Amino acid sequence: MTQDLQEALMLAPICVAADGGAALAFEAGVALRAVIGDLDSLSAALRARIPAALQHQISEQDSTDFEKSLSRIDAPVVVGVGFTGGRMDHQLAALHVLARFAHRPCVLLGAHELTFLAPPRISLPTVAGDVISLFPMAPVQGHSTGLAWPIAGLAFDPMRRIGTSNQATGPCEIQMQQPAMLMMVPRRLMQPVVSELSRVDAARWPVPA
Repeated sequence: MTQDLQEALMLAPICVAADGGAALAFEAGVALRAVIGDLDSLSAALRARIPAALQHQISEQDSTDFEKSLSRIDAPVVVGVGFTGGRMDHQLAALHVLARFAHRPCVLLGAHELTFLAPPRISLPTVAGDVISLFPMAPVQGHSTGLAWPIAGLAFDPMRRIGTSNQATGPCEIQMQQPAMLMMVPRRLMQPVVSELSRVDAARWPVPA
């Protein structure tokens, strides 16, 4: 996971830890800009090494440490390390946060793939055979080019129709009508994905009213 953090920092150079994630930063020798969460996963020894001004304790228990963090980070895009793998309930909670905070672009770095909420439009330099999985978090429709199974006209719904294991036929473009579709693409596409999500025009969903 230390290697994951180093790769993420090449594209997102400011490190903010979600609670116990501070231990990973210290292990990797990475300077922290902030630690956010209820801080119940920080040992007393580790907490003593973090300046008090960088500790942002949010004690309420109605949200996860990931939600506490993402909702308070103001950045063009966030690359999340350590939120996939491990406990399934933690993974599901992280996916819920991606959908709930669609206006805050975030990419979760997994062992083999990236997971993010599809923006209104995204173009990626995929090659034939790349697996492009789509999973709706709510009813949603969209349009695609460069997929083996085009999505135009399909009514996606988590209880009725999902879109996992689609494949690229070359470079692809995905357009979505609502902020409700998770995308999973090969990990090697991290740089173009981060670049696309960093755009402030067609790549952004509006802030909820």
